[in-house]
Amino acid sequence: MDKSTIAIAQTDLRLGDLEANLAIYERFAADARGAGADLVIFPELSLTGYLLKDMVPNVALRLDAPEIGKLRELSRGTALLAGFVEETPEFRFYNSAAYFEDGELLHVHRKVYLPTYGLFDEGRYFARGDRIRAFDCRLGRIAMLVCEDMWHPSTVYIATLDRALTVLCPSASPIRGISDGAEQDDNARYWESLNRMYARTFAVSIAYANRVGFEDGVGFWGGSEILDAAGNCVAKAAYYQEDLLIHE
Repeated sequence: MDKSTIAIAQTDLRLGDLEANLAIYERFAADARGAGADLVIFPELSLTGYLLKDMVPNVALRLDAPEIGKLRELSRGTALLAGFVEETPEFRFYNSAAYFEDGELLHVHRKVYLPTYGLFDEGRYFARGDRIRAFDCRLGRIAMLVCEDMWHPSTVYIATLDRALTVLCPSASPIRGISDGAEQDDNARYWESLNRMYARTFAVSIAYANRVGFEDGVGFWGGSEILDAAGNCVAKAAYYQEDLLIHE
């Protein structure tokens, strides 16, 4: 297609509540479809919440689960990127992003770099993904990277070697650091600099989908954004509150 419209669902979530979060998906997907979006992107682990710890096995889904079937149906007419805990037949649990289009599951990316420092403890609960691939869809050739993946330049480089023209990044980035006089927290400014650098260095468009809300005392800053291949921010969501970002 010559033009496409991308939506980012910057959501607040219910920790460990698949049913409630699936209802949030349905609401935002309907709004995105009504706005004419070709794709709606949800944040990292947005079907389950982020700080799961020992809840990981309880909310994990196999790719033939009924909830995945509902996401397939939601993707009819408007493609959908979902963040969830994936359980494999080998009983391994992954922090995964899945891309659905026209009722089909086209691609799954398993997070490669699992942060296990400070407030992050993913390496204790998740298996590590072992590959990065681009894939073709109605919007062109794209790649998915999940949050911490983007803090390692090799990931974007590998994606572009596989001819990705757009990188979609679902994230659950927390509020960290407040500098005097700054309107946003330090982590927001780090991410925005990082996204611009990657777009300009590798000449790719970037859609960054972050979440909002609080879990167990941890807040998330939102600020989702879409950048063109020159590193210009062409669309920006609100900070610290739910939003549906739409951009052609």
